[in-house]
Amino acid sequence: MMYQKILVPVDGSALAECVLAHLETLARGCQVKNVVLARVVEPFHLPTGDYVMDPEQVKKFETEHKLAAETYLKTLAAKTNYAGVNLKTEVLYGMPAEVLAEYASKNQVDLILIATHGRSGPSRWVWGSVADRILRSACTPVFMVRAPGCFPGI
Repeated sequence: MMYQKILVPVDGSALAECVLAHLETLARGCQVKNVVLARVVEPFHLPTGDYVMDPEQVKKFETEHKLAAETYLKTLAAKTNYAGVNLKTEVLYGMPAEVLAEYASKNQVDLILIATHGRSGPSRWVWGSVADRILRSACTPVFMVRAPGCFPGI
C-alpha cells in the first residue's frame, strides 16, 4: 500500500475536477485510506492605481472567498464516494503552489494528484503553472493529469 494519503488540489473548474476519475481508480487500486480535497484562497491584491480599499473590506472579501471555497469543497465531496476512504476537505490560504507543497509535507501526504492545463510555449511562460510549480517545489510525489482537449506542442 504505497499511497495512504492523497492530496487533490481543486480550483472550482471542470479542468481541475478531471482528476476525480483518476482518484477513484487510485483509491480503489491502492487501497488509499485518506483523501484531502483542497482549495487555496489567495490573498487579495488591489490592482495598481489610485483605488484604496479599507482593510476591513479586504478582510470581508477574503472571508467571502473562504466561505465560497468551503461550500464548493463540501458540494464536491458530496458527489464522491470512495468506499473505505476517509474524505476530508481543506481550505488553505496563501500562494497555491507554496501552500500546497507545505501542506503535503506537514501532513504526511504520499501523493499530490493535480490537473494541468497542458499549456506549453509562450502561454506557459507568461501565465506560469501552479501544477508545474508544485511539481518543482513539493518533496511529495506529484501525479499530473493532462486536461481533456490538450494538444501536443512545446
